[in-house]
Amino acid sequence: MQKTESSRSYVLTLTLMFSCLFAQGANAKAGTVYVAVNGTDSWSGLLAKPNAERTDGPLATLDAACRAARGQGSGESRKVVVQAGQYLIGEPLLLTAADAGLTIEAVPGSDVRLYGGKKITGWTKDGEKFYSVALPGVREKEWDFRALVVDGCFCERARLPREGFFKHLSTFKVPWMSTTGGGWKRKPTKEELSTLKYRQEDLGPWLDVNNAEVAVYHMWDESLVGLAAMDAESRTLTFSSPSSHPPGAFGVDRYVLWNVREGMTQPGQFYLDRTAGKLVYWPLPGEDMSEAEVFAPTIESIIRIEGTKESPARDITVRGLKLSVTTTPLMAGGFGAGKFDGAVSITNAENCRLTGLDISNVGGQGIKASGNGLRVERCYVHYTGACGVTCRGTGCVVADNRISHVGLTYPSAIALQGGGKDCLISHNEIHDCPYTAINCGGERNWIVGNLIYRAMKELHDGGGIYCFAGKELVLKGNYIRDIIDSGGYGASAYYLDERSENCLVEGNLSVGIARPSHNHMAKNNTMRGNVFVCNSDARITFPKSSNYVFEDNVIYARGKILFENPDAITTLRNNVLFGAKGKVQFKKLKNYSQTGVVAFEGDDENVLADPLLVEFDRGVVTFAGDSPVFKLGIKPIDVRDAGRRKTKMQE
Repeated sequence: MQKTESSRSYVLTLTLMFSCLFAQGANAKAGTVYVAVNGTDSWSGLLAKPNAERTDGPLATLDAACRAARGQGSGESRKVVVQAGQYLIGEPLLLTAADAGLTIEAVPGSDVRLYGGKKITGWTKDGEKFYSVALPGVREKEWDFRALVVDGCFCERARLPREGFFKHLSTFKVPWMSTTGGGWKRKPTKEELSTLKYRQEDLGPWLDVNNAEVAVYHMWDESLVGLAAMDAESRTLTFSSPSSHPPGAFGVDRYVLWNVREGMTQPGQFYLDRTAGKLVYWPLPGEDMSEAEVFAPTIESIIRIEGTKESPARDITVRGLKLSVTTTPLMAGGFGAGKFDGAVSITNAENCRLTGLDISNVGGQGIKASGNGLRVERCYVHYTGACGVTCRGTGCVVADNRISHVGLTYPSAIALQGGGKDCLISHNEIHDCPYTAINCGGERNWIVGNLIYRAMKELHDGGGIYCFAGKELVLKGNYIRDIIDSGGYGASAYYLDERSENCLVEGNLSVGIARPSHNHMAKNNTMRGNVFVCNSDARITFPKSSNYVFEDNVIYARGKILFENPDAITTLRNNVLFGAKGKVQFKKLKNYSQTGVVAFEGDDENVLADPLLVEFDRGVVTFAGDSPVFKLGIKPIDVRDAGRRKTKMQE
């Protein structure tokens, strides 16, 4: 009897084994590996659902799924399909040249969320208003973070002052020689980069140096640094790491104090108490901390695609996933907060593609990518501590994305940063950013059909589209509106900065921007067929620039029109210039200093008359039938399709 049962068991085992092998073989040919929240990493991953005997089914983690796909070899395309649910990613998913041809995608229409952190539970009352939870490793500084997500919202950190800024007493009066000129005339000392003099009334003995972080504002960026010491007698803060520029540089004296209990002034804020080893949060009205879903980040990137120069990561696609919760190290982020990683980071890659991703509530950048032939398309990147999308390389495409509410921790963050050669930045919608919306240099890059609004909300010396050292760039068919100049070095719509040469700015529209075009230390560029509508005065500026062509443009200002350094314009023809309540003036400059202002009364090639605009707010520019533009042969522009284009499904 025992022998018979043993034989039956043996036959059953063989049957199950061959069934599994048959299923694996059939699915291996298809190259698909499945991931599900009810999966197990000891299974094959070749079944979308657990089988009836629960001896095989989907895998539980992306890491295991990618290893399984990698094991199939690279002869055919391979796919990892992720099914609906939440996945906590403890270590970045690393893809390399061995993953060539791999696609990772969500099941179409499903909600797949990857979190680069831990769920936080066990909250208890902490005083009258706050709740807190002890976190292992925080006191020992083994776990540190600057972002928290509660019920899907990026939380504000404790901040002093509640609004506005403190003013410090540090000065740094060394001249800035421009980036091309080498930066500071004298290199800042270590002490100048690591100390700040504060006002006695702003800070006191209550300040916990172990917890506090300071954001020191410069002109076009800021430095977020920790504190090493506080000297009450000399009223000096010493930073734990250097700032990008000395406090007081550029004549800016603003700073903000973060992550102290005294900065908890309204519901929805948090701070990480390193001294006590706990996380403290002030719940929103009606928020129950026993039910709230709270995530704290543990990693800087969720997905990393990394090749080498000798062996690039090729032909990898990531599609349809939602990514959230990452952190950043405590250091100054540099220009554009560019030092920080992305939730998706790509280096030394070729022909890789990110499409349909939803990246939100991350501490660093949304996407940070470099390589050749990369594509970032139809992604939604929002609520980021640093930049939205950075993509540099050769032949890259960044198109039809929506990027908003970036720079929540680092206001110098750039929403979309490009560069390299022969790249296309096309039809993106970008809004609500503290600094520049699009920054791009490099060679022969096209910036076309983008919709930008509410940029430059906090910092200076940037714009809707800001180009630095760009060669043969084309800015065409873009629509920029609602950018307010908040002071400092100003804000503009279309900005060609140092060493930008042989660029074309054509067929663009700006509405409600006092300085539609700023050009600094740039030469041999053409501005043609643009329409600039200004609510008050209009400033078109060319300091230290030369050899510009300015033709077929329409400028309508409700105040006056001012051209600064008109000597930079070698060809001024066929423009319609109209200041409704003022004149057209030429402001002569020597370097940056005014040497005189003269009135421009028009000439045989330019018309000073009302262009008779009929419509422009929706992106289509039309003129009355008797407008002078028609006599000059100026064609109306239509940028209604600027921004994300509809897919067939959306239509």
